[in-house]
Amino acid sequence: MATIAKNPPSPLKKFHFLHGVKYEHLVAGVAGGLASTLILHPLDLIKIRFAVNDGRSSLPQQYKGITNAFTTIFREGGITGLYRGVTPNLWGASTSWGLYFLFYNALKVHTQGGNGDIPLGATAHLVSAAEAGVLTLLITNPLWVVKTRLCLQYDTAPVNSKNVVYSGMIDALKQIYRQEGIRGYYKGLGPGIFGVSHGAVQFMTYEEMKNKYNQYYNLPITNKLGTVEYLLFAAISKIIAAASTYPYQVIRARLQNQHYRYEGSWHCVQQTWKYERWRGFYKGLGTNLLRVTPATMITFLTYENVSHFLLNRNANTL
Repeated sequence: MATIAKNPPSPLKKFHFLHGVKYEHLVAGVAGGLASTLILHPLDLIKIRFAVNDGRSSLPQQYKGITNAFTTIFREGGITGLYRGVTPNLWGASTSWGLYFLFYNALKVHTQGGNGDIPLGATAHLVSAAEAGVLTLLITNPLWVVKTRLCLQYDTAPVNSKNVVYSGMIDALKQIYRQEGIRGYYKGLGPGIFGVSHGAVQFMTYEEMKNKYNQYYNLPITNKLGTVEYLLFAAISKIIAAASTYPYQVIRARLQNQHYRYEGSWHCVQQTWKYERWRGFYKGLGTNLLRVTPATMITFLTYENVSHFLLNRNANTL
């Protein structure tokens, strides 16, 4: 009786980081960033102007509140005034969200060993989100510098002002490089890296809520949730992250401000505390929450729906 030769079992293949990189997450993240930015940019503009108002820099405009800021900017510059800096914001938001979701999901799947059905703990989510945040920030920080400076150009600025005037995003990129070199693109990078904790806390909270929800209903963790669940989880995670990490955003905006010069992050922290105490670190928080909470809800809802659609479509064509 002839014996049938058996092939030896093939060794398990090691799962590499690049195996988890899927363009669907990039496209879905870009879509989410574009949608939220187009709708809510005016609030971002106002938040930045509140954040840099330390009472000492010679800002051409002071505002009494959110409503006053909105009406004043609209009266002086119309819709164009409210959307000043929107171009780099669109580029920055879409690129940042796209890269963040791309890196985060790749890192998460790498931690799972290629099996997306394995639930991760809070620490694993936190680490994956932090690593994705650092990678994204190193690529996109120049866009955020440009956005901040364009948002801080005022329609009522004096004609003889010594501050640099930028005609748009490309002009700002050129002038910053010409006058400040590569370092100009990375102003505020220090607090920005510290601010990676914001995204890490947000994603950890968001992922944990999704996992707990699916586990409660005995569903796989990759299960697509409903619109209400995505909106609710996104809002809660953003509020928790924003309230706990907001001061770094104030410091970063002030370092990127062309109307006042600080010697560095620590000098900015010292000056803020000296003249404004703890309240200075939370200037613009109300506007920020009013903006980032619905922005995150729009971004995450768009991302979840687009990514599930693309991933399912590609799976069905295989």
